[in-house]
Amino acid sequence: MDLKSNEPFWLLKNGLIASYPSLQADQQCDVLIVGGGITGSLIAHQMIEDGYDTILIDKRELCNGSTSATTSMLQYEIDIPLYQLIEQIGEKGAIASYKACSEAIDSIEKLSKKIRSDAGFKRKKSLYFASKKKDTEWLKKEYEARKESGFEVKWLSEKQVLEQFGFENTYGGILSEQGASIDAFQFAHELCKHNVKKGLKIFDKTEIVKVEYHKGFNKAFTERGLQIRAKKIIYCIGYESKELLKENFVNLKSTYAIVSETEQDIFKNIRNTLVWNTDDPYLYMRTTDDGRLLIGGGDEDFYDAGKRDTLLDKKEKEILRSLKKIKPDYHFYTDFVWAGTFGETKDGLPYIGEHERFKNSYFVLGFGGNGITFSVTGMEMASLFMKNKKHPLSRYFKFGR
Repeated sequence: MDLKSNEPFWLLKNGLIASYPSLQADQQCDVLIVGGGITGSLIAHQMIEDGYDTILIDKRELCNGSTSATTSMLQYEIDIPLYQLIEQIGEKGAIASYKACSEAIDSIEKLSKKIRSDAGFKRKKSLYFASKKKDTEWLKKEYEARKESGFEVKWLSEKQVLEQFGFENTYGGILSEQGASIDAFQFAHELCKHNVKKGLKIFDKTEIVKVEYHKGFNKAFTERGLQIRAKKIIYCIGYESKELLKENFVNLKSTYAIVSETEQDIFKNIRNTLVWNTDDPYLYMRTTDDGRLLIGGGDEDFYDAGKRDTLLDKKEKEILRSLKKIKPDYHFYTDFVWAGTFGETKDGLPYIGEHERFKNSYFVLGFGGNGITFSVTGMEMASLFMKNKKHPLSRYFKFGR
């Protein structure tokens, strides 16, 4: 599956950061991680920290799937509003899921400092504004649910949104203190480089085509007939899990993003803020370290990469029309346009844990707008799974829930 169009901003901005060999000989390890994006790099880091002999493989170049197409907005807000999630899965699980995403942002900051990352982690607030008057009622309900659950939030009136951020034609919104941004493509590469020095083995352009299950270990075979014997396999293959797991557990979507030319002063009032709205699909935006405005939205059901990419021009215009509603006097000079594929689950939550058809294996599949923060939670969960321990969120993230 092609997970991005031809011009993802982060890939062009960073270039080829690192290259790793393909598998040339049989290997064995404690843990085989399948998928070398941001999720795989985080899980690999945890496995190395825990002392496991670990191998990471990817069928592409490292991080060249969805990680190169992400907008890298780090939010604790899940795509399903908190008050709705409480109705779906109960107060305990809903609040715990939101808090796990919030704590994940703190963990990414600590990890960034630990490995001396240059991926531009930056603390930001998050503005969630009502784009239609009818949305105000439920958005205020969401505000109250977050406030009662202990999240640091403020309600801003239409006038306050205009004064603080310069956005017209809104109907108020929630301002959250917790949020951040990062270059996830670079960060994933940094994590891999850091852990290679500690013994992590990485093989890219290496695809697993068959797995044999044995008592206490698995044998994974590549397209060239080579094998990796591993006590455990952890699949970090994101939206491509749809091809491996045949049940209908996630709906694939195409999302579109555009980045402006460098304009350091135009959006200085949102330089420290992530922005999204109540449209369906919602519009979202952030600034980049080099003074660009990154905007995304226009989600469509995913059918194939070719059809997705033929919509790039149409979606660019659609996104810019949405921007024009809140910034009518601003002219956006487009520098990059791209598309990526992501997944929506019925409750906005990831799938992390075991699957009955895959012995000696775990899945860490972050979906929706919280793929990165869910993956950080997955680090803690995978660490416990390896020790045959349970995690409080397992019941909410499991398959067949």
